Amino acid sequence: MTNRSVFQIHAWKIRFALAGILLAIPCQTARSEDQTTTKKFKTFKNLPYDKTIKLGKHFQSLDLYAPVSGQQHPIVIWVHGGAWKIGDKRGVDSKPQAFTQHGYLFASINYRLHPQANYDQQAHDIAQAIHWIREHAKVYGGNPNEIFLMGHSAGAHLVALVSTNPVYLKAESLSLKTIKGTILLDGAGYDITERIQTAGPTAKKIYTTVFGTDEKIWKAASPLTYVRANRSIPPFLILHVASRADSRRQSESLGKKLKANRISAKVISARGKTHLTINREIGVQDDIPTQEIFQFLKSIHAPARAR
Repeated sequence: MTNRSVFQIHAWKIRFALAGILLAIPCQTARSEDQTTTKKFKTFKNLPYDKTIKLGKHFQSLDLYAPVSGQQHPIVIWVHGGAWKIGDKRGVDSKPQAFTQHGYLFASINYRLHPQANYDQQAHDIAQAIHWIREHAKVYGGNPNEIFLMGHSAGAHLVALVSTNPVYLKAESLSLKTIKGTILLDGAGYDITERIQTAGPTAKKIYTTVFGTDEKIWKAASPLTYVRANRSIPPFLILHVASRADSRRQSESLGKKLKANRISAKVISARGKTHLTINREIGVQDDIPTQEIFQFLKSIHAPARAR
């Protein structure tokens, strides 16, 4: 055997030894993490609520976060923002931990995005997700008769629309009574007509790209259009950034019309927040909007932590 052959054999032995070491390290780390990490809630990812349209696992699907034990947990359904064009259900930050810790089943949903879908189709997606969650709630420990909606930015607009215009839930053989309460985070599209007419060039382009230039569509897309007394519209908690004039104006207008029609509504001006942080910090300890949200939920239903 030549010196070169001996060298090659030793080189391969070293390579195999190194490979064995590298393969062993992740396994040891994983075992160590399994032993030291306490799982505080159960997670179920990418559950499809509509199998008829194939747009990838991140569209028309939802993620569920459930308390580790118990049944009949009230359900909070989260709808992300993103100007109706971007965003994903995975952007939940501290919300799953906070809501499951308080005894809620937390669902984060995706919906088709513009331009693949318009606002009307997006609202129908949300209603379809509500139907799926209601039908499967007991499997994951949830109470199908205790459903709350919560959304941020464009998600707040869609949540408000589904909570005021009965056609979306009706298409799923449900009614506005299905929703026990609605929480809005810094939306600025509750009156689309007013928003577009008062917007600067950048905001106006964002809104007209999604809602077009037809004022009839603007009115049809506005949650304010559908606020009526005796329509079983759920109670609202409306939070907005204190320093953001457009969301403050829109939030106050929606709150005023809800109250005028004898619908419970509370409008909260969140000081020291931005459009980003009012969403990102929900669930953070000592966060005032978080405290307002749980106080609102508790006023409607106080979940039992052990059932």
